[in-house]
Amino acid sequence: MVKKISILLLLMFFSSGICQKNNARMDNLQNFDQQQLHFGYFIGFNQYNYKLDYKANPKYSTWVEESLGINIGLIGDFRISQHLNLRFEPGLHTNKLNLIFNERSKFTQNSDTLRSVKSTYIHLPLLLKFSAKRMNNFRPYLLGGVSTSINLSSNQNSPEDNKNNVFRLKANNLYYELGFGIDFYLQYFKFSPSIRGLFSLKDELVPDENSESPWTGNIDKLSTRGVFINLTFH
Repeated sequence: MVKKISILLLLMFFSSGICQKNNARMDNLQNFDQQQLHFGYFIGFNQYNYKLDYKANPKYSTWVEESLGINIGLIGDFRISQHLNLRFEPGLHTNKLNLIFNERSKFTQNSDTLRSVKSTYIHLPLLLKFSAKRMNNFRPYLLGGVSTSINLSSNQNSPEDNKNNVFRLKANNLYYELGFGIDFYLQYFKFSPSIRGLFSLKDELVPDENSESPWTGNIDKLSTRGVFINLTFH
């Protein structure tokens, strides 16, 4: 689903560029980018995944089943120079992943192979926005920076583990983010769709008490990967 939306956005960027290039028109919001500080909000979609590193000679693999989640949040944008802005984008992200422990039933007496991980994040990114020269009523840009999150659904401190159907992950995380987008200057506001990748810098797994656990015993490291598609309004 995210891939299809990404392709549609890319096509929209390309077609908008052709239209703007071939059709001269009056520029909208001509002084908008001269503001030292401005605010906005975003809504969008996310698709999280986990990168799994296994210990030597794993007995079975683990498959991550993705689903589409929702992003909502606010934006504070501080102008540093003509082409560089500093952005803070606090938001709320929700998602659900299924972890399927492939072939686990071969090594245990039952087939308890599925764990559903529901997450609600307070996501706090600090980003630099590098903007190209404005062309009529659109302006492409790149984004990059770091972020942290607090998982409100985390069960990091739970005394129970997978023996009681509880897959534990750490509550706090640190990421780096890279993305691109385009500013569309409309008559009354600026509309900015963007696509962004998220990459965890930490191991998020809280292993089971039993080091030979059939759920976490094979996993050396678990870290989040994600794709965000945000529609921003200023």
